[in-house]
Amino acid sequence: MINGKIFREAMISASNNIANHKKEVDELNVFPVPDGDTGTNMSMTVTNAARRLAAFSDKSIGVVSAEVANALLRGARGNSGVITSLLFRGISKGLKGINEADGETFAKALKMGVDAAYKAVMKPTEGTILTVARMAAERALKVAETENDPVVVFREAYEEAELALERTPEMLPVLKTAGVVDSGGKGLIYIFEGMLTVFEGGEAIELKGKAPAEKTKKSAVSRVKEEIKFTYCTEFIVNKKNENVSVLKLRAYLESIGDSCVVVDDEQIIKVHVHTDHPGLAFEEGIKFGQLMNMKVENMRIQNEQYVENEDKRAVDASGKTVKSVAPEKDYGFVSVAAGRGLVELFKDLGADNVVSGGQTMNPSTDDILAAVEATPAKTVFVFPNNKNIIMAAEQAIPFATRKLVVIPTKSIPMGISAMLAFDEDSSVEDNVTEMRAAADNVGTGLITYAVRDSMFEGHTIKKGQLMAMANGKMDFVDDDLQHAVVRLTRHLTKKDSSMVTLIYGKDVKSADAEKAKAAVEAKISSDIEVALVNGGQPVYYYTISVE
Repeated sequence: MINGKIFREAMISASNNIANHKKEVDELNVFPVPDGDTGTNMSMTVTNAARRLAAFSDKSIGVVSAEVANALLRGARGNSGVITSLLFRGISKGLKGINEADGETFAKALKMGVDAAYKAVMKPTEGTILTVARMAAERALKVAETENDPVVVFREAYEEAELALERTPEMLPVLKTAGVVDSGGKGLIYIFEGMLTVFEGGEAIELKGKAPAEKTKKSAVSRVKEEIKFTYCTEFIVNKKNENVSVLKLRAYLESIGDSCVVVDDEQIIKVHVHTDHPGLAFEEGIKFGQLMNMKVENMRIQNEQYVENEDKRAVDASGKTVKSVAPEKDYGFVSVAAGRGLVELFKDLGADNVVSGGQTMNPSTDDILAAVEATPAKTVFVFPNNKNIIMAAEQAIPFATRKLVVIPTKSIPMGISAMLAFDEDSSVEDNVTEMRAAADNVGTGLITYAVRDSMFEGHTIKKGQLMAMANGKMDFVDDDLQHAVVRLTRHLTKKDSSMVTLIYGKDVKSADAEKAKAAVEAKISSDIEVALVNGGQPVYYYTISVE
């Protein structure tokens, strides 16, 4: 049987193991740019749980697993960290109320974790961490039919996960072309390996280096925001008539009559938020699950309401202490994510109240973003992640904020800048969301960095050390001359109606060289297009190019 003490030690071992191998996982990045951060994100996410457990006394596996889930959720960094946190949140639900777990119980809990992770991803892709976890859970369930020893069950699940990882290149051609296995799946293998070491009676794997810092507490369900299409912001709480009732049917129904659907539950209640044209139908479906309370319907087009979460909300930090929240002094505030002194100053100049340090290779956690939101003196706070790998973590902060938090899903620095410039204080929240998203989508983003290894990617033969130019997230070309690459990429991004080009140069580019690049660009593009130069000081990328 696996009790709370064993599970606690297993998670500490898992944290140490993924931390010891995070660099190896980082280097599995399919795209050969120096921004691989999957291992770092997973390590910092799991380390958050280990730090929380360090002062934990021996309790049941149900209590320990719940604490693990809460810590992982709050400390989740990047998409890989969010998926890992959701996997263990599902596991904790399967272990709820249990003192010790046998093989069958643990196998079912693992399956619940996999289901939770799959449901959180809008379009699950096979050949990723999801596949590795799923195949491990399926094997565990199969073994548990005839073997109830949890150690045997988990050993079989671990070995199946290894086999699944080896097959990921066959499932995802991009992995096969790059000659790597899925990085998230590899990270999960190290987590499972650390756990198995303790389950089989060994000592917890020791940490070889200094542990990364991280944070903790509470739980929620992440969501991916969609553009608002419906009129009524509908919210209510259901007092469950049965604590074991599944909310999947309720969520599925609500998604069929609206969007921006959030369904968060615990043992006693279900919290619901949905944008719909038929709030009455939402209430009628909700009442099937228990008594309704705190029902609220607001016309967003009139009252400018998008999403408000009022019940049992408390912002907390890593230790569980309440995060200091400043009183709202204005209607709107802004939080942006950026790395580099120049970019931080730029976003401050644009009106950002707080800038969270982060970007490629340094994704901030849900708690980091929440703390910045709570430190913003506004009733409504817009958050600009400026990186596709930070959006999910930002959205997980929504249910915890003591004020309205709106995530604008910006995937790059230029998108964030353009979105902030589109804000109109005299417009409603809904109209601003529409305008800011449209502005972000209309800006062109160019990135120039270097290759960390030889590779074949999207038809390009890339040599280690060569410059790589990306246009709007896709590989454009490779080059050996930085100035030539800047000019060439800018020309590819500009269109007939382009009016502004901003060259943001990084910390590894000298100002004199940046000025030369600017002059070269001006000589090669239309004289009607204004060219601006900004010292962003960003790491990883020599240049970030914005074209409007």
